Parts: sequence; structure tokens; C-alpha cells
Amino acid sequence: MNANRRWTFPLNAAFWMSASLTGISLVAGCAADKPREVKAASGGWVKDQVADAYTFGFPLVASDIARERASGNPAQPGQAALNTFRHATALPPVGATGWPSVDTIDSTAWLDVSADPVIVSLPAAPRGRYLDTRAFDAWTNALYSSADTTPYPKMQLIAFVPAGWTGTVPANATRVETRTRYVWLSVRVRVNGPRDVREARKLQAAMHIQTLTPAKDAAADVTAAVTGAWPGGSSGQQPSVPPLPAAPPSASPGAQAEALDANAFFARLARSLDDNPPATADAPAMNRLADLGVKPGEPVQFRTTDAPLLDSGLAGARERLATVPPNAITKNGWTWFGEGVGNYGTDYTLRAYLARRQTATSTKNGEVKPVALNDSEGHALNGANRYVLHFAPNQLPPVRGFWTLTAYTKQGALADAKLPHLALSDRDRLKKNRDGSVDVIVSAQSPGKARASNWLPAPQGEFQLTMRLYAPDPQASDGTWAPPPVERQ
Repeated sequence: MNANRRWTFPLNAAFWMSASLTGISLVAGCAADKPREVKAASGGWVKDQVADAYTFGFPLVASDIARERASGNPAQPGQAALNTFRHATALPPVGATGWPSVDTIDSTAWLDVSADPVIVSLPAAPRGRYLDTRAFDAWTNALYSSADTTPYPKMQLIAFVPAGWTGTVPANATRVETRTRYVWLSVRVRVNGPRDVREARKLQAAMHIQTLTPAKDAAADVTAAVTGAWPGGSSGQQPSVPPLPAAPPSASPGAQAEALDANAFFARLARSLDDNPPATADAPAMNRLADLGVKPGEPVQFRTTDAPLLDSGLAGARERLATVPPNAITKNGWTWFGEGVGNYGTDYTLRAYLARRQTATSTKNGEVKPVALNDSEGHALNGANRYVLHFAPNQLPPVRGFWTLTAYTKQGALADAKLPHLALSDRDRLKKNRDGSVDVIVSAQSPGKARASNWLPAPQGEFQLTMRLYAPDPQASDGTWAPPPVERQ
């Protein structure tokens, strides 16, 4: 329970007033909560209702798991306290999983705006050094993306504040409002191979996070940000959730969220909703959750006899999230997303589909990632074959930032063999044909010295290709331009 929550910013007034009154009435009765019955007119209706509720809440559960993994125990390697940067100090090694980038070194942080607005200071990008800053709310909606407008930004000062907060931020700071308590921040700096990491780390050393309090003017008329919100321990007893089941380090937050049963999933969702309110347009989805007995900050306990209905609903939702949404762009055997990404509105299926595969996905102006699993004849890509991507003259990926092409195993790992390089990019001196076109060769075996400059080494066995376009031109994000088909020689 969280009866003393004091979010000071306005949301959907009627909706949240009703929620507050409900919370007050439950203060004395929490201990007496009984298992909730899943009511329905028919089994099919229940399955769809559970599937819809699961799809709606999936991004929040996945980001909650990501935050817990990244900041749950700062004493553990790879974790950092809230409002603290965690810097990658090297490029991912061969064998690394999760479709890692081999062209950027990343700095990430989970921000907590509950006690005070958070100020992030970032250095200017040196000439020719790509740097982008992205921030997402707890629902994976994009709050800020520097690459949308400036792939090579000057110094950035960003103030993250609760929506509706009326205090004063530094005069030269960009004000970013968030309705959720937690914000995920990612800063990516381009590097040109392992030897260039040292220069990128100099930029990391100049990145800082602090709360607004040290810089406050004592005479300023400011309102408190958020107090007493979970997990603080001062606002009353909080509903518990089952601990995350053991999972390999390579398991993504999305995969861990998908592995939860109905009780664990919806309990975590209810707890996270207490600090990370949905948008006003989400009121119908919240009503459907309430019909299932899932309410912000309240314990979730289903009847044992409802397990088959819940399991059926979760199975339907997982099948839904395994299917590429119809608003994907599919051309020449490649699939990617443009319009709507990062600013989902009520497109809950697209939001959940991407949250399952990547905790936060940039807007179409910040990055697009075409992916190919099959060749031009529909056969799965395999390192035993040799493939060619024929780029017509002046048809290399159109970007304001840069582009890369990487081959991963079918499971999303970098090839675990000693290869001359793991990606091709706009920095490589690709040989052109006489007409100005470019042929990129993809195979596990070298095509020979004469064609080595245009060779992308591929893993043995089945693999996939991922093309990253950082700060793409509009023709890439709307599908006017597309990567060429992957043709087997």
C-alpha cells in the first residue's frame, strides 16, 4: 500500500482522484484482501482481456526488471546506484550476447526524480565524434533524443523533472518532464576500434549527474518533487512481489519478464504502477487491469481455479509479441520500424514487441535498425554460403550520423572466432565498382585479398544481419530507401 504518495503533478484528474480515494479506503483493509476472482462472460473474453492487460503492462515490467538488475545492488560488478553513471570501459568481446553494438561505447544510468529533479551534464562532442543522448520513461516512451536534431552536439545540460513540477532549473538547462519516477538514460559515443576507446573514456569522465538540491536558491518558490513513493519504506507497507527466478547473465530483461507466471507478472506490474503512472489516454487499459484485480500499489492474488484462464491469456499475449506488428517496414527481406517508435500513444502491441527485444528503442529520427534473417529466396542465412549486398550508385545508407552492418549468431551473439573485424561501416574504405555501385560480401570464409575490404565476416551456421543507421535521413525511416536484398552467390 502507498497511502501517503504525494505526486505533485496533475494527470487525469478524475482517474487519479478515484485511485486516491480507493487507496485511502484500503489502508485498514489490506491484510484482509482475499484472492480475486477473474470474472468474465466467456473464456474467450477472459483470454483476450488477460492478453491485452499483459501487452499493455509488459514494457513497464521489463523496464522494472532492467532497473532492478542495473541498480539493485551497487556493490555487485556491473551495477550502479540510482542517479549514477555506469560506464562501459571496453567494446563487447567476441561471444557477447544481446546484439551488442561494436561501434559505440555506452554510458547508462537509472534516474530517480522522486526526491528532487535530476541534472545531467554532458560534454560537447569533439569534431567528427558522434555522440547521442537518449532518455526513456519507465514505459519505454522516448523523453529526449539529441540525435533527433544534432548527431554531434555541443555541451548538454538536461534537467529531468516530474511533470507539472513548478520549480526553477538552471537557466541554460533543457527541461525534460517525466510522469514516471524512474528514467533510463543512455549516452553512446562512437569509437573506431579498441584503440580509440581511451579517447571516448575521456568524454565519459566529463559526464556528471546530480540532484537539483545543491544548486537550489533557498529563496526560490519551489514545490517538492515526489515523497513517500515506493520503494522508500516510509510510506507504509508495500505489496511484495516474488523474486526474479534465476536466469543466465545473457538473458535480457524482456526475456525475464516473459518468463514470469501470471501472479509474478501482475504483482510486479501493480507495484511498479504505484510509482510510474500511465498516460491519460491509458485510462481504458487501466480499467481493464482493475477488472482483473490489478491496481497500483495493491497486492495481487488470483484464485487457484483461475490459473488455466490466466495461462491461456498469457500464452496468447506471448504469441502476439512473437509476431512482427503490421506497422513494421518490410522491404527486400529486411524489417525495421519507423513511424510511432518511441512515441507509441496507445499502440501497445508495438511498444511491447520492442520492449521484449530491447528495453528502450530510439525514435525514428535517432536510429533505425533493419534486420535480415533470410536471403532473397527466403532461405535462412548461413555462414556456409556466400552472400552479396549490391548497393546501387549513391545508395549506401543515408544518414546524418553514421551506419554500421553487423552479423550475429541466430541467438544474437557476436561470432566467437578470431575475425579481422566484426562490422562494416561508413568509415571503411569500400571498393566501388566501375559504375559507382558497391558490393558487400557476407560469409564465414574470406573471399580473398582482392575483396577483403568489402567483406563482412559471418558466424558459422545460421546468422542474422543487423544494420544500424544512427541519425538516419527521413528516406530511411519512412522506407523510401531500403537495404538491398541479400543474394546468395
